[in-house]
Amino acid sequence: MSEKIKFKNPSQNNFYPVLKQRIDKYFEENKLNRRADYRMVFKTIMMLAMYFVPYFLILHNPTSIWLNLGYAVIMGIGIAGIGLSIMHDANHQSYSKHSIINNILGYTLNLIGGNAYTWKVQHNVLHHTYTNIHGHDEDLDAGIVVRFTEEAPHRKFHKFQHYYAFFLYGLVTISWLVIKDFKKLYAYHKRGVKIGNTSTMKELSIIVMSRLVYVFYMVVVPIAFFHIIWWHYLIGFLVMHFVAGFILSTIFQPAHVVEDAQFPKPDENNVIHEHWAIHELKTTANFANNNYILNWYAGGLNFQIEHHLFPTICHIHYKAIAPIVKQTALEHGLPYIEYETYVGAVYSHYKMLKKLSVAA
Repeated sequence: MSEKIKFKNPSQNNFYPVLKQRIDKYFEENKLNRRADYRMVFKTIMMLAMYFVPYFLILHNPTSIWLNLGYAVIMGIGIAGIGLSIMHDANHQSYSKHSIINNILGYTLNLIGGNAYTWKVQHNVLHHTYTNIHGHDEDLDAGIVVRFTEEAPHRKFHKFQHYYAFFLYGLVTISWLVIKDFKKLYAYHKRGVKIGNTSTMKELSIIVMSRLVYVFYMVVVPIAFFHIIWWHYLIGFLVMHFVAGFILSTIFQPAHVVEDAQFPKPDENNVIHEHWAIHELKTTANFANNNYILNWYAGGLNFQIEHHLFPTICHIHYKAIAPIVKQTALEHGLPYIEYETYVGAVYSHYKMLKKLSVAA
């Protein structure tokens, strides 16, 4: 069970205490709040508008299939933007100091067809704690279809995975919508993994109710009330989700499943002989940190190192604290993995998929 893994620091490396002290000093000296400010509020409005404005434009002009297909693409970009920026920070409690605001904005994931609770268990608890550890970090679990680690069983069709994986990435949000959240909730219930005092039945009720709301406004309303031809709408719906899934996957995967990242194995006692923060440095990568558009759109997730070390700091601060993190890591003889461009990071992910396409 993943919750039994322990991290030890046999080298007594003081990297993290020194880093925390420097980060604290940065915020104190600059009189900054670690959470969101007006920049994040503006981004929230823009991301929600990118999703809902095209939706209402489609309803306003239901017969223009090509125009509406373009709107569907914009909505897909909006879905990914909401996931990367709004709900991600909110569900890490880094958006606001008020839990109620974080919880409300965290539920924007439910609004676009996902589920905040199962996401928090998989991402906040399992991925952030056990990054790149096979069998514990569920972000490495793609079933039998894609092989992300050498420990994963190899199958003959994996020899093509570096080609077909990118198509499958486009199906990620559809998987969430149809089956994944239900399967994850059941699995977490069986394993006894949960957050807070909530019950499985309560969370199942939230999944069911939010799915019904999603299906009503996203499928029933356009077809039943605005008379959009069903197969026209189906094409747009699939395009929207494919765009969203592809963007999300090609931003999350190059942050960990790349050539330079490590995939540590616990010993027979389920111990990782590394301080947790050092483990995060060795398993996480940054990319395109000087790309203004990506920095704005991706919610700072191209600053994945900073995010993993300080998940409760709003991502609008990552670019400013990144030099502090890098300098401190290098001073302590530790790696700081970064790719200059987004394309370079995706290509490294492609090469990692190709490497894992053959049996070790």
